[in-house]
Amino acid sequence: MKLFHTTVSTSFDKISIVWSETQSAVLVQRIFLSDSKSSSENKVQASFQQVKLESSPLITELTEKILMFFEGKKVDFDLNIVDFNRCYATQKRVILAEYEIPRGWVSTYKRIANHLGILNGARVIGNALARNPFPIIIPCHRAVKTDGSLGGYQGGVKMKHALLEMEGVKFSDKGKVIMSQVYY
Repeated sequence: MKLFHTTVSTSFDKISIVWSETQSAVLVQRIFLSDSKSSSENKVQASFQQVKLESSPLITELTEKILMFFEGKKVDFDLNIVDFNRCYATQKRVILAEYEIPRGWVSTYKRIANHLGILNGARVIGNALARNPFPIIIPCHRAVKTDGSLGGYQGGVKMKHALLEMEGVKFSDKGKVIMSQVYY
């Protein structure tokens, strides 16, 4: 399988999309967010040996949607463009549950676990989302701790806070999510 990558500058920093193309489909393999430790391009190079800088009409459309998302616009991402073969079974269930959380809402790791029937599974949910290969498409920034504190995020907690705020989520003076719109 030939792998390609595209990098785009956003208001938060650069993001990189790794994707494959076959005769029948273009599929996103990973999306990397830059953080304080490493750029998205460095993460691509560290994770994939043979990857060529390239673009395609579907990836260009995806990057345009991502840029609109970062501008605060409501965007619906098509899951048919992502390759779920990179996810283990439980992670795929978690990711699909996370995808259902509407813009402007949050859920907690515990609530998602309960929804999926994973007993005492908050840590399972957190670990699955920490390794989410498709951040932004799968809005893992919408999962928070039960007490409203943010937990982690691949792009950093500051980015998670900004994304939630951009979606209309309110915060207390102590920086915790005001749990008024909670899903599941």
